[in-house]
Amino acid sequence: MPLLLIPLLILGVAALWALLLPIALLQRYRRGKARRRAQGWVVRGNAVLLAISALLFVLGAWIGAQWIVGALQYACIGLCVGVVIGVAGLWLSRFESTENGLYYTPNRWLVLSLTTLVAARIALGLWQLWQRWQSSPVMGWELLSDHASLFGVGGILLGYYLAYTWGLRSRIARFAR
Repeated sequence: MPLLLIPLLILGVAALWALLLPIALLQRYRRGKARRRAQGWVVRGNAVLLAISALLFVLGAWIGAQWIVGALQYACIGLCVGVVIGVAGLWLSRFESTENGLYYTPNRWLVLSLTTLVAARIALGLWQLWQRWQSSPVMGWELLSDHASLFGVGGILLGYYLAYTWGLRSRIARFAR
């Protein structure tokens, strides 16, 4: 009898995810545009971990290119576009020097556009899933054949945060001097 409850549990988790996703995206936008203090050790740790993540992301895209056509190309292009957006985001951010430290406020329009990009990619993925489900029952690796844009969007986000964090790291170093 407990085995019969597993599909209900999976459906319940999926329904909860669908209900909480808009709230999570709204909170992501609200937290993304908030004023925050630039703490040196946190930014340095994030910069190093993001650099490691970028290397692992490219490695994963290279491995994924065995099954997903264009995965490595989309990932590299996404990373480059993300770095450019991150540099622009650093220029558009507002920095304040106080006696308590350095504070920064990211540009709200840039945060909104990145959050919209994530929401649009989730919606596109759900639409593609619906289209696949309505057509012939295709299973296996063929489901992954046209999902290289996931690597592109992931590259944009990772490249943005990588460039933004490394730029913030240099701003903190200049502020400390």
